[in-house]
Amino acid sequence: MSVALPVLRNFVGGEYTETADGVTSQVIDPSTGEAYALAPVSSERDVDVAMAAADKGFEAWRDATPAERQRAMLRIADAIEARADEIIAAECRNTGKPVEATRAEEMGPLLDELRFFAGAARILEGKSAGEYLRDHTSYVRREPIGVCAQITPWNYPMVMAVWKFAPAIAAGNAVVLKPSDTTPVSTLLLAEIAAEFLPPGVLNVVCGDRDTGRAVVAHPAPQLVSITGSTRAGMEVAVAAAADLKRAHLELGGKAPVIVFDDADIAATARAVAEAGYFNAGQDCTAATRVLVHGRVASDFTAALAEAARNTRVGGPDDTEAFFGPVNNAAQLARVQGFLDRAPGHASIVAGGKRIGERGYFLEPTVVAGLQQRDEMIQDEVFGPVITVQSFDDEDAAVRWANDVRFGLSASVWTQNHGRAMRVSRRLDFGAVWINTHLPFVSEMPHGGFGHSGYGKDLSMYGFEEYTRIKHVMSYLG
Repeated sequence: MSVALPVLRNFVGGEYTETADGVTSQVIDPSTGEAYALAPVSSERDVDVAMAAADKGFEAWRDATPAERQRAMLRIADAIEARADEIIAAECRNTGKPVEATRAEEMGPLLDELRFFAGAARILEGKSAGEYLRDHTSYVRREPIGVCAQITPWNYPMVMAVWKFAPAIAAGNAVVLKPSDTTPVSTLLLAEIAAEFLPPGVLNVVCGDRDTGRAVVAHPAPQLVSITGSTRAGMEVAVAAAADLKRAHLELGGKAPVIVFDDADIAATARAVAEAGYFNAGQDCTAATRVLVHGRVASDFTAALAEAARNTRVGGPDDTEAFFGPVNNAAQLARVQGFLDRAPGHASIVAGGKRIGERGYFLEPTVVAGLQQRDEMIQDEVFGPVITVQSFDDEDAAVRWANDVRFGLSASVWTQNHGRAMRVSRRLDFGAVWINTHLPFVSEMPHGGFGHSGYGKDLSMYGFEEYTRIKHVMSYLG
């Protein structure tokens, strides 16, 4: 006898709400491939309801003082921390991630980001007031924008939700957030927790598919649209936002080069690159997935990386030793396998490359060597546990190949030569460059890319300022 699946609901106006027509889609556990809940597929009418709630919430929240906003956000952070086990369990069932890895690598940064933006609410800076025209005093105000439409991806559902709503709310805005249709659960729980400390309508979550996302972006209420997602999705959002002259904030795909010079510690670097490439099953736009290694050490490095891949444990939520879990969904697994199936004859899979079992969407940690610059695995984002290796002969070639992709999100340089590290980091056309490390984030530093990786910054005061508008006020003194 089949068991009825629980039905999720949108969170709008400070409470869970029913959708207009009751259409739902299945929520799949990637570690089993089985449905465990139903989520609403929100229509334009449902988006209208959420936007109306956000408009009302903004009217109440915009006048909150910075201290009041800070206090609310600190209380939200404390409440999330008190319910961390519950949120992590929801996140891991929805994504298939190992519980312990999620607790160690995601919950801490999430809380830190909330608390950082709580502090940021009180330290907005602007040009000092002054008489730039005789008998007139001018000053600059930074104000909230209004209603912000936000769309988050499935690779880090709870963390990406906080990256979006925390700076927006800290700046005094209201939010309508649409999570990925495959991973809505933890985002709804975060909104429920936050509602205790915010006026109704300040943080709203609508579930749905691509058409729901299009309705959110096209709605006349938002003054800013922010998305973390694929380049294709970002382009769609940019076009739709431009039609209504909305501000757009786009954090999109990546193809991070990892440049390893011949003076690097080969064994230690291979282990670090494997961690930064396979974390979260490689489903990270900043993942260390495109290695460029000096020819003198290419063979040794490739062997060390392959060994690190074979020693990387893959498992489901309850596997306490697993480093990463499944790919998020069946379509993504098929996409990653397609890249491997189409590998050119001059390339070789030196580790992994196969699906693990038939239950869930698990894939072996994979290393592909012998690829050339124009091959699709070099040029296109794989977004899975696949690391490619190319060899170069000199610094100029390394930089040229590193920059020779459409993406410009992140990169890393591995060398003991300080001058070389400084030269190469300056020449790399990426929004973030790490030296002798890859992947760490801190709340105080900005994250965002160039080219097909989008524009705008997350994290830091730069990210906070994205959610404000600048007004000049001039007063005649005569």
